[in-house]
Amino acid sequence: MAQGAGRDEQVLAAMLLPVRAQLRLAAGMSTAASLIWPMQAALVAWALAGLLGGNLPWAAVAGFAVAGVLRAILTYLAEGRLFEAGLQAVTTARERIVQREALATEGMGAGAVAALAGEKLDAVLPFVTRYAPAQGRVMVVPFVILALAFWQSWAVGLVFLITGPLIPVFMALVGMAAKDASKRQMAEVGSLNDLLVERLQALVDIRLLGAEKTVTSSFAEGAERLRAQTMSVLRVAFLSSAVLELFAAIGVAMVAVYIGFDLLGVLQFGTYGAPLTPAAGLFLLLLAPDYYQPLRDLSAAWHDKAAALAVAGELGLWEAAEAQPLLGTGGGVARLSGAAEIAVSGLRVRRGGRDLSYPDFTASPGQTLALLGPSGAGKTTLLRLLAGMAVPEAGQITVAGQALTAATADGWRARLGWMPQTPHFLNASLAHNLTFGRPADVTGALRMAAVEGVVAGLPSGLATRLGETGGGLSGGEARRLTLARAILTAPDVLLADEPTADLDAETAAKVTGGLMALAATGCSLIIATHDERLASRMDRVIRIGGQA
Repeated sequence: MAQGAGRDEQVLAAMLLPVRAQLRLAAGMSTAASLIWPMQAALVAWALAGLLGGNLPWAAVAGFAVAGVLRAILTYLAEGRLFEAGLQAVTTARERIVQREALATEGMGAGAVAALAGEKLDAVLPFVTRYAPAQGRVMVVPFVILALAFWQSWAVGLVFLITGPLIPVFMALVGMAAKDASKRQMAEVGSLNDLLVERLQALVDIRLLGAEKTVTSSFAEGAERLRAQTMSVLRVAFLSSAVLELFAAIGVAMVAVYIGFDLLGVLQFGTYGAPLTPAAGLFLLLLAPDYYQPLRDLSAAWHDKAAALAVAGELGLWEAAEAQPLLGTGGGVARLSGAAEIAVSGLRVRRGGRDLSYPDFTASPGQTLALLGPSGAGKTTLLRLLAGMAVPEAGQITVAGQALTAATADGWRARLGWMPQTPHFLNASLAHNLTFGRPADVTGALRMAAVEGVVAGLPSGLATRLGETGGGLSGGEARRLTLARAILTAPDVLLADEPTADLDAETAAKVTGGLMALAATGCSLIIATHDERLASRMDRVIRIGGQA
């Protein structure tokens, strides 16, 4: 646990490194503002002592007002700088997540990443604006007030010296529980987001299987777990505040009782010879709450630190997660010239803690290949490698006579068609999903993919909005639409991932027919599949074994 806490602190420190100078300056200004109060307390004590003697010193009143204005200005400037620094740190981390995820094809779950970038990172802002300056004040202000207290009365100084350290001790004990509770809550938020994304992707299947009640109950259980974790965090926060207020109240009460009895002449100890004067007693009484105030601020913000460290822990996991980078920029460029030949040599990649190796092979223009192998052998990963959507650990991929690198990947992808195992659509009309606004022979592509009748049966035909997961279509119909989309790009090579998986024989035959119709136009096919019947229609079969 200690090592994990150290890693979380390192990640948080790295996140705040670019704004460290701003934080130090703001913390210094906040501490300076707090140190003005002892001067104001002395002026108030002087003024009240003067009133007791029948003469109000107006210089004390004016000095108090000037000091108050100065304190307000310093506080305003410090809080402004802290907010700007925190916002800059959060924005930078959020941009880093978005940039990497935009160019990565795999990694953490989409829901967890969205929760981290969208809402969890905001938990760092209270840490910067509240905990960081409170930590700066607690390292200076109590010691200054303690020295002033001992200067006036060793008894009051002794009360401060004994009661003060009790607060951080109990605060640390409560804080460990707060950190664990915050971590569990943050993890539950990410899990619930991942569950939501997965269920939305499988919405059509859920409805077909009649599993609505089961899915609803799983969400209810997840929501209840999140509620329990949130209440656990709140309980710890209230406990820490109660512990702090108890010891602070006891300390202030002890100082007030001592000063009262000393001024009444009941107590004859605690000072250096002469008894306390009314001005000195009032001064000490005014200092007492502010001696504990930095500790109170730190305790109040302790759960902010726990939440920030929990977020830093998740950020560290995200940074350590295996993300497959996308070669190139992903932008549209001119097609890479040359014959659409693919050559693979010595290819090896590490995924999920395993080394995956692939046999050497060459795919000639117009050739059809089937990639066969057990689940987890790396068929989908090989398709991603061939598309430049992942980078191998070793080996080389040559496309159109050139090495597949960041310089050639965008041009190569312009010649590819992609048929994923799980179809995805834009929240737009079916026509836009197929053509992306470009003029094209949609009818011919639909006919070749054997999906023309399906589109004709939709409520608004090509103007129908399907939603991201193709709501209202079966799995086979959605896959044939992705095939039609690939056909419309006139690809030289089609990469298809399990195009007939989980389909009945009739639907699988239609998908296979569409693939062969595309191959008849001269397009190369590279298909990852478990379907032996589909593989038998290909020119070649490449068997992939898995671990190196």
